[in-house]
Amino acid sequence: MSDNFGDGARRCAPDADAKAQVPAASLRLIRPDDWHVHLRDGAMLATAVADSARRFARAIVMPNLDPPVRTVDEALAYRARILSALPAGARFEPLMTLYLTEETRPAEIAQARATGLVHAVKYYPAGATTHAARGVRDLARCYPVLAAMERHDLPLLLHGEVTDPSVDVFDREAMFLERHLSPLMRAFPGLRMVLEHITTRAAVEFVSAAPQTLAATVTAHHLLLDRNALFAGGLRPHHYCLPLLKRAHHRAALVGAATGGNPKFFLGTDSAPHPRHAKESSCGCAGIYTAHAALELYAEVFEKAHALDRLEGFASCYGPDFYRLPRNQDRVTLIKAPWRVPSTITAGTDVLVPLRAGEDIAWQLS
Repeated sequence: MSDNFGDGARRCAPDADAKAQVPAASLRLIRPDDWHVHLRDGAMLATAVADSARRFARAIVMPNLDPPVRTVDEALAYRARILSALPAGARFEPLMTLYLTEETRPAEIAQARATGLVHAVKYYPAGATTHAARGVRDLARCYPVLAAMERHDLPLLLHGEVTDPSVDVFDREAMFLERHLSPLMRAFPGLRMVLEHITTRAAVEFVSAAPQTLAATVTAHHLLLDRNALFAGGLRPHHYCLPLLKRAHHRAALVGAATGGNPKFFLGTDSAPHPRHAKESSCGCAGIYTAHAALELYAEVFEKAHALDRLEGFASCYGPDFYRLPRNQDRVTLIKAPWRVPSTITAGTDVLVPLRAGEDIAWQLS
């Protein structure tokens, strides 16, 4: 079975002229996209959008606001707020999504496709993560909508975990593959799906063996951290995310998938800002903020894996190919030069604690 999506076989060849002009300790890439990001809303939106727009040309924007983005009209209104929050002169295209519920109507899918601005529908199991209370409890009740998505070729994005309280929290992803994803693929063989923010070797193997209609996104934090990072020197709330960080051998499988050149795996940060007080509490929120340094963090992973030549494919080519969008034409340059991440980032009246707060990152944007 081929590992390529349609024209995904096209090489992401380095720019020969650019290589001649850029120092050896630099890396020039087709400008990447983020295929899974949380931008939030309100006062926090401007900070999240600015950080993402500095690194990425486009981003698949998650719809789990409170209340969630359930209709095309709500998605277009949210898109307008995102564009209004962009810094002056920034070029960034938000790719909108709808939040799947058991009340979503098939007619909404036709309308979404017709706009050209809504690019996917997001499935959250009820209660699985932040603002997922209105998510799906019985996926079978959504089958008419999924059939419409298959017919209109609108991808389904999956938060791939079960929420059965009898299942160990570290096994939720693997159980989702068996209980839900396999039946979904049999019922809707033409429906393109993305298993988002994968965390386990089981997910890597499942996606690798699946038809070309299934792809996966991989976050920087799941590539950099295993579950020991949650408890290094004490409880680390800013390393708490969902799906949870897993054992080291799962992280190694993710690194192998991301750096291996398989176009089924591409960049999706799942950058998720929360105010510091909401993370450092008796019931802290799940989510890691990486938009401030996402591309730089991925570069560290690829450099350590001796795979910097494959970063452009993962970051800039495979995602657009799967979503059937053109690759970007402009480029960005990363320089091998350490910089210190601030301890906090101001976001409206709140502060965020970003990944690597107060620590160095080896690469930076030119």
